[in-house]
Amino acid sequence: MTDETLPGPCYDDRPAGSDGPAAFEKNTDEIVALTQSMIRFRSTASRPEQIRACADFIESYLQQNGIAYRRENHAGVPNILVMPEAGHAPVLFMVHMDVVEGPDALFQPVVRNGRLYGRGSIDDKYAVALTLALAKNWMGRLPDRDPAAMPFGILITGDEESGGANGAARMLGNIRADFAIALDGGSPAKIVVKEKGILRLRLVCHGKTAHGSRPWLGINAIDRLIGDYLAVRPLFSTPPDDNGEHWHRTLNFGMLHAGQAANQVPDRAEAVFDIRYTEDDDIDALLEQLRSAVNGEVIVEAREPLFTSAPSRYLDALLALAGPETRTGCEHGASDARYLAAHGIPAVVWGADGEMSQHAADEHLCIDSAGTLYRILEAFLAQVAAPDFGK
Repeated sequence: MTDETLPGPCYDDRPAGSDGPAAFEKNTDEIVALTQSMIRFRSTASRPEQIRACADFIESYLQQNGIAYRRENHAGVPNILVMPEAGHAPVLFMVHMDVVEGPDALFQPVVRNGRLYGRGSIDDKYAVALTLALAKNWMGRLPDRDPAAMPFGILITGDEESGGANGAARMLGNIRADFAIALDGGSPAKIVVKEKGILRLRLVCHGKTAHGSRPWLGINAIDRLIGDYLAVRPLFSTPPDDNGEHWHRTLNFGMLHAGQAANQVPDRAEAVFDIRYTEDDDIDALLEQLRSAVNGEVIVEAREPLFTSAPSRYLDALLALAGPETRTGCEHGASDARYLAAHGIPAVVWGADGEMSQHAADEHLCIDSAGTLYRILEAFLAQVAAPDFGK
């Protein structure tokens, strides 16, 4: 495929006080170019060598621009940390370089109609590129390029898409910050202050095998599993006052494993359920209800907390700079932001506009929205760096 640039950006809302068209184009072009380079790395969980290669590329950029960093590997997962010399960041940006699987074509970036297409374009390689460009430009403006004066740090992880256990979960324990922005969701018009929690369950049902021509001699485990599934579905019905927001617990029947042959009664069936829950749910009580409703065995495979943003002067400043069109909101998906609460770091989830194309076959970044985000964050960091911030 060949990159092509055509008119017609899908987002263009340049705030008052921007650096002007020339600076806008320069910063946006660099973000796009870096993102294109990183999209070409097939940095999926199934290809750890490509995640490492992408980390090598990021390291090279940091070295070329004289930006101090530290690389840590946990269980083979590379993570890169850029921090002020004092080891404390007023603001921490969290981004990730790993992506979900996709066809070969998605790893060849294409620019068309103001959009950058490719795996990781919106989730989350553009954000890696944006923070790298921020770091380079800030270092260039600091007196004597003193890293101690940097008002922000960057945590780039390599396993967000597979749970973050060896990325954010490991790295945040040694990071001190006053506020964090996970650039991994929302849009320029929506700052996410709440994300649902995750409960992933495996339901195992047993039966008795027999020949498929004589099913009465066996007990079909699939029948039992279907019965259990129908028994738990009412626990996830939409409340009458939902108003279409879907801010309630949900159940997705995501995986099914059963049977060895068409002419054999299966004696084992397994389902994997992806449950998303809100602050209104008591998860221990829900698990008890689930186990009481089924005949099979319920196994908890993952239990991840909610993300909720605490009030903060940093969020107030961000909202003021973003303008009246930007609001706070909730998100049904989860991000590594959920790990921040355990370390007492108030945070939000924010990002450029991808028209809800994360993980999709047409994943893309609305290019001008990345430029808009960059300018707002530049102004935000300038405020944070001012001696009277928060006074």
